[in-house]
Amino acid sequence: MIKSQLFIIFLVSISTCIYSQRTSSVVKTEDNIKIDGVLDEASWKLPKPADNFWQYFPSDSVPAVHQTEIYFLYDEKNLYIGIKCYSPGNNYVIPSLMRDFRAGGNDNITLMIDPFNDRINAFLFGTNPMGVQREGLVSGGGEDLENFTLSWDNKWKNESKIFDGYWSSEMEIPISILRFNPGVDKWSFNSYRFDTQSNERSSWNQIPRNQWIFNLAFMGEMVWDEALQKTSGGKNSIIPYATAGVSKDFENSKPSSSFYNFGGDAKIAVSPSLNLDLTFNPDFSQVEVDQQVTNVDRFEIFFPERRQFFLENADLFGSFGQTRINPFFSRRIGVNIDTTSGNAVQNTIYAGARLSGKLNENLRIGLLSMQTAADVENGLPDYNYSIVSLQRKMFSRSNLGIIFVNKQAFNFEDNGSENDKFNRVIGLDYNLATNDNTWTGKAFIHRSFSVNSLNMPYAQGSTLRYNTRRFFLLWDQQFVGEGFDAQVGYVPRTNFIGLNPSLGMKFYQKDGLFNVHGPTLEFKYLLTPEIGNTDYSLAFKYEAELKNNARLNGEIENTYVYLTADFDPTGSDSEALKAFTAYNYNAIKLSFMSNTNLNFTYRIQPTIGEYFNGYRAGAFGNIAYRFQPYGQISFEYGYNYFSLPHLNSFRQTVILSPRLDLTFNKKLFLSTVVQYNSQIANMNVNARLQWRFAPVSDFYLVFTDNYFSDFANDPSNRFMTEIRNRSLVAKVTYWLNI
Repeated sequence: MIKSQLFIIFLVSISTCIYSQRTSSVVKTEDNIKIDGVLDEASWKLPKPADNFWQYFPSDSVPAVHQTEIYFLYDEKNLYIGIKCYSPGNNYVIPSLMRDFRAGGNDNITLMIDPFNDRINAFLFGTNPMGVQREGLVSGGGEDLENFTLSWDNKWKNESKIFDGYWSSEMEIPISILRFNPGVDKWSFNSYRFDTQSNERSSWNQIPRNQWIFNLAFMGEMVWDEALQKTSGGKNSIIPYATAGVSKDFENSKPSSSFYNFGGDAKIAVSPSLNLDLTFNPDFSQVEVDQQVTNVDRFEIFFPERRQFFLENADLFGSFGQTRINPFFSRRIGVNIDTTSGNAVQNTIYAGARLSGKLNENLRIGLLSMQTAADVENGLPDYNYSIVSLQRKMFSRSNLGIIFVNKQAFNFEDNGSENDKFNRVIGLDYNLATNDNTWTGKAFIHRSFSVNSLNMPYAQGSTLRYNTRRFFLLWDQQFVGEGFDAQVGYVPRTNFIGLNPSLGMKFYQKDGLFNVHGPTLEFKYLLTPEIGNTDYSLAFKYEAELKNNARLNGEIENTYVYLTADFDPTGSDSEALKAFTAYNYNAIKLSFMSNTNLNFTYRIQPTIGEYFNGYRAGAFGNIAYRFQPYGQISFEYGYNYFSLPHLNSFRQTVILSPRLDLTFNKKLFLSTVVQYNSQIANMNVNARLQWRFAPVSDFYLVFTDNYFSDFANDPSNRFMTEIRNRSLVAKVTYWLNI
């Protein structure tokens, strides 16, 4: 009888944890909290903690084996967070000491804070047992990986300390950087933790396995003991920089030239929830070089934005439309392509301003204006880029948005170039997300305006996704008219109607080798109005996650392509296949990624099968070895072998990229990457030394070298025989709160 009663009490307590709104308290402190990783101040005993974490992996329906406790305190300026992470031992995995580490493959904890309770956007702060920091932003409700970025930085403090059986951490976060809503005493909050020793991932508020662990639909609450009003101090920041360097263009036989520059950014808190970013003569020479990829596609490759100025509230500007029908892509501003190396190079930006944030609980606003200099070498006049966006929250987690993008040339001369005097786009989007994220989707319509507008200057699309623990269904439809011209956006293809439905299911295993596995069926159909069907593919995929964190995927795909223009499918400047010809072919793709918790890791992705009018075989992946916590050596590779009847011999493309990352301590870092790309016959060497001499204040020394090298197609051509260009740049930035 007693056992039955205890069992009933246990079931009731478990159901209460699952279905009630979980809360923790935020208590005001008078103590002087010393950020040393030791929770020894008396105030840490006052708040109700966020504890009793739930497993996310390997199961999502039981409490975490090794628990976590999170405590919240605050004063007039700062939010203090104390953390205890219990573990079976002290054999922690810490790959490096560099800021903004990835969560997978190491021990860490991450906190997501949503001051406006919309469960659409959140600030992210994380740390590991050695006190390495990471911060970022989650947008779009955390629906997918593209809604997660660690490129955003801000100024806050953190230290950790390792004890027997647990590690603890203390954070000091200025309240002013959290863009909160004054007068509100409850903020949405969740936290997730990776524990490598028990091979466990857990979260405070329970998250089902069919959702990303950073999904914002599943948030608890941090309850303040009194509603926050405006904070004092640290509201505004100025971030000046100075840079100097020397460069030489060997390819065009130009003499060495030296240069220097200065400028900076400013962050001004217009209100606790609205921020004004200003930039003057910005320089992005410290931004990490883009990773080279093999391009055998008929359309432009997408590279993500990494520049700090564009990142906070970036979804207000860049989330309209879909990934490949996007009316605003910030990399169109101030970035051109170096035709010798294929790398992005800076086009001078004179100045810019960006106002973004919340006007009230339901309305967000984004205003951006930037002025760039003329680029004579690439035939560009000086342009002003201005964007206005509004987003209105609807229902629990959905929203309605409108955007206007204007690109306007100054000192414009109509000399027969492809540049227009102006280009404009206006768009309306509705984003759907139900309370539990079972249903998500989007519907949008956009219109462009250009000097010489063609017919049908419209783009339209709709998606609807049903996602449960066992099944998912996706409807995806697009239309891009022939005359849709979004010059500040990312729209690699126009004049088509597309349908991309998919469905899949998952099987969760308690025993055996696999943790979860299941099939997916994807269908893509595209037609051009004047021609009819030009592309379709039918792919059957099977994906599996092993209990040791490894992943195994397989795919069989049938593809049909009708070429509307001449196209070289090898991407190697070979003889092209002729326009108005059709091809149908089949291929098999596999991939395996090893357990990232180990020191030695690897990823292999072989592919083989028919390809247009012939055959293709390829291998892609990487191998890496970490010598924790001081760094990692890795090697990325990509190889394609083509055998096509219309060519007189085989063709190949090669990408090779060894990389060395060293973290001497939490302030001094060195990364060196070499990238060989046979498609552009270039060998690039990029070495970046970073010294963080103060919080979010850095000295950079960046060396870049480019060589002409085509050994993949000409074995007699050695790696580094003919230099193209070389530069050495030094830059210093300083973050000052005022």
